Amino acid sequence: MSSTPPGCSTAHGSTGLLAHRLDSARIQNFVGRTAELNLFRRALDGCPDASTVFVLHGPGGIGKSALLQRFALETGAAGRPVVYIDMRMIDPSPAAFKAAASDVFRKKHAVLLVDSFERCADMEEWLRGWFLPQVPAGVLVVVAGRLPPDPLWKADLAWSDVLQVLPLGELGPADSAALLSSRGADAALHEPLLRFAAGHPLALRLAAEVAAQGESGDVEWTPVRSVVERLLSHLVGDLPSPAHRRALEVCGHALDTTEELLRVVLPDEDAGELFTWLRQLPFIRCGRFGAYPHDVVRDSLDSDLRWRDPEGYKAMHRAIRGHLVERIRHAPEQEALRATGGYNYIISRADWIRKFHGSRQESGAFEAPFRTEDTDVLIEMTRQMEGEESAALVAYWLREQPEAFHVHRRYSTGEVLGFMAWLRLESWDEEARPVDPVVTAAWDYVRSAASLRRGEHLGMARFLVHQGSYHRPSRSWDLVHMRVIFEILRAERCAWSCVANANADFWEPLMRYMGMYKAPLSASVGDLSFSLFVHDWRAVRIEEWAERIDSCLLSGPPSLSPADSQPRFTSLSRADFDAAVRDALRSWHDPYQLATNPLLRCRLVADHVDDNAVMTLRRLIKKALARLEANPRTAHLHPVLTTTFLARVSTQEAAARRLNMPFSTYRRHLTRGIGQVREHLWRWETGDDVPD
Repeated sequence: MSSTPPGCSTAHGSTGLLAHRLDSARIQNFVGRTAELNLFRRALDGCPDASTVFVLHGPGGIGKSALLQRFALETGAAGRPVVYIDMRMIDPSPAAFKAAASDVFRKKHAVLLVDSFERCADMEEWLRGWFLPQVPAGVLVVVAGRLPPDPLWKADLAWSDVLQVLPLGELGPADSAALLSSRGADAALHEPLLRFAAGHPLALRLAAEVAAQGESGDVEWTPVRSVVERLLSHLVGDLPSPAHRRALEVCGHALDTTEELLRVVLPDEDAGELFTWLRQLPFIRCGRFGAYPHDVVRDSLDSDLRWRDPEGYKAMHRAIRGHLVERIRHAPEQEALRATGGYNYIISRADWIRKFHGSRQESGAFEAPFRTEDTDVLIEMTRQMEGEESAALVAYWLREQPEAFHVHRRYSTGEVLGFMAWLRLESWDEEARPVDPVVTAAWDYVRSAASLRRGEHLGMARFLVHQGSYHRPSRSWDLVHMRVIFEILRAERCAWSCVANANADFWEPLMRYMGMYKAPLSASVGDLSFSLFVHDWRAVRIEEWAERIDSCLLSGPPSLSPADSQPRFTSLSRADFDAAVRDALRSWHDPYQLATNPLLRCRLVADHVDDNAVMTLRRLIKKALARLEANPRTAHLHPVLTTTFLARVSTQEAAARRLNMPFSTYRRHLTRGIGQVREHLWRWETGDDVPD
């Protein structure tokens, strides 16, 4: 077993030319890890308060071996002997380890460097309890592996002054960029390369290598298959079973993975055992709300499954989506908000969507309820970003609907970064129209397209004000997306949703993806013009909306063609709906007239049509008539309607004579019967009931 890392020349004054060139290259290309190097140098210099045993741990490719090689070079430069053990190269047994480390006991002030210790994790107790206590004073030990040390190290207080545990994480943005430059990557490609690698050194090196060779195309760089495959092979390796692979794929797709989520997505597997296995993996982290992988592992897993098994990817995504939507709609508010973050995450996995989200390098932000003391801050922020007129409107809505405002704060300081308001509007009378031209424009459009019915409301994202990122992607804007989705999925009787946006050209692809089309009107406040993105939830309901998003997730950005703007269905007001039912009854025997009836464009017919919409409408009306006949309180109305409309009588008087009924009684029954048919059809249209 060599006493130095492969390719290293740590002997002071060595004359090996190739070894010297390798050493020089390692020093030149090494970036970051300043804190770890400083700790090691203090120990190397014999500082009295320095640790003498270091345990480095982190996932594959994070740079443990590179750091050990740098430690070896520093040791050689200090004139101390290096004893280097790579556990991949020896038998994982105490006897083999002792033999490989024998120079520690023969050479004064040796430095023992142990790499890939995860290969002999069963020896950890022996290392801690037998081997290390026997090493001579003055020996410095560094053990590196993928797994964190056993908690028993810290439980033994004797180790507290000796041991230093160093979790090795991703490189920061500056160090990552320096690594890319050292590998010859074009500076124009740094942004997509950094976004993909997320500070992971191996991913950075592989991506830079491909970019330098020109395999990736232009500045819209995406990782080629070879990069993803090599990363997964190195980071993940072989898995115990197909069930474990599926659990890992779920973890790669979901924002946070819990045992509950695994139970939902993998109902035939042991979710408890799979979750226990997941959380022990070196590239998995555990947070407040579940387990999640390092970013580069997550992206590689997701990219690989989407390429390798598109149908399996869609099935997994739909199962996760169904679970999250259920939580959003029915869980307590705080749990529902967390589920909304998870849902927003999984529908944002496509590469083309990422430009609409804040950078991973930005400091985090969180949403908080509006507080009275925030009033002046929000008004002043609006004045600076949008002008005096908008500031006055914010003041107005803070008085009218303070509960509509949601404030975005910086995690580290609590500083206000921005805010939004989600207004709930059931009416907008003439007196209010001059107050807010943007709300007035939205209300006028809704009224002209398909007015609100009794008990329905318009939900509107009216103010989207953010410092430093006005109507551009940021972590604060990510919170806007989350709130809009939450309100859409959570609200009851929300007929229309609307987002007022001052940068429509940029945001329109994302708005289309979210099922919101640009209304053919805008509104101005001061010097700003606001476009309105709208959605009629009676025309395209939640499940269909979610399915459309799923389709776009794999197929790419939705079309911006004007032909795709209009919803497939018409939402009639109750008065228009009732008139259409009456017209359908009157034109029962005229298929050409029935073919123009607006009911054919309502969900009532569209949700039940086979191949002929006119026949479907007739069938539904007959079902409504059958409901009347089956109810003892309305059974007497059934023959009045069938005789009048289905039996081809020439006049209402003739129908009354055929029924042997006084005309006044006939008219009363006819009016009531039509009303009952309308009510049944309306309940089917609005989803309050279903046909038999």
